[in-house]
Amino acid sequence: MLSIETAVLDDFRDELMPTGCLRLGIVAAPAPSALFAVFDTGSQTYRGVTVDIGEALAMQLGADLEIVNFPNSGACTEALEAGAIDVSFMPVDAERQKRVAFGPAYYILESTYLVTGASGITALSEVDREDVRVVGIANTTTIRSSIRTLTRTVPQAAETIAEAVGRLVEGQAEALALSRDAFRTLLPQLPGARVLDGGFQQTGIAIAVGKERPAALAFVSDFLEHAKLSGVVRRAMDAAGFEDEPVAPADR
Repeated sequence: MLSIETAVLDDFRDELMPTGCLRLGIVAAPAPSALFAVFDTGSQTYRGVTVDIGEALAMQLGADLEIVNFPNSGACTEALEAGAIDVSFMPVDAERQKRVAFGPAYYILESTYLVTGASGITALSEVDREDVRVVGIANTTTIRSSIRTLTRTVPQAAETIAEAVGRLVEGQAEALALSRDAFRTLLPQLPGARVLDGGFQQTGIAIAVGKERPAALAFVSDFLEHAKLSGVVRRAMDAAGFEDEPVAPADR
C-alpha cells in the first residue's frame, strides 16, 4: 500500500474528509455486483467490492469509516456533489463528469439487457420495439445510455434494483437495463429470464470525490492504482464472487 509522510497525509485528510471520518457512499442491491453491495441481515453490515476497497482506503488514512447507502448511483452522485459524503465509486459518464471528479477505474462494465422468458426476446435489436417495456435505474449512466440508443421505446425509471426486478417478476416490464456483472447474481431470482449477448455501453467504475478537491483526487487516485497493483481490488472482487471478472488495467 501507499507510504506517505504524516505531514503530507494530514494535508490530504483535511480536504478528503473534513469531518474527520471517511464517509463512503455505496449502492446496495438484492444481489452483489462489481458495484452493488448487499446488506447482511445477520451481521447488520454491508459487504461487497466497494465496501472492501473503502475499508482499505480508511485504513490507509487511519480513519473511521462511515458507510452511507443510497438507492441508486444517481442519488449517490448528488450526495457527493453536495459534500454529504467524501468518496464513492460509480460508473463514469459525461453527465457525472460535470458534477464530480473521477480518479481511475477498477472495473470496466458492459451494459446490456436482461429479458423475461415470456418476452420471447433473444437478441439486443429486438428490445427496440414499441411493445417492449424497458426498465432501468433512475439517474444512472446505464439508463441514460439506454435512452440514447433506443428509438422505438422509452425506458422507464425505477428507484432501486429491487423495484426494477419486481416489475419484471410482476409482468410490468420485459427488459431490464443494467450492467452484465449484476445480472449474473440476479438471474437466479428470475426463472426463464436470459441475458442478451452484446451491449449498448461500456464504461469504467471509478473512484470519485467532490469537484474542486485536487489534493483529495490525487490521493484517492494514487490509492486506487496501488490497490489494483497490490491485489486489494482483486481480493475484493474474489470475495464478492467475481473471480473470473478482470480488474481494470493499472494506468502505470
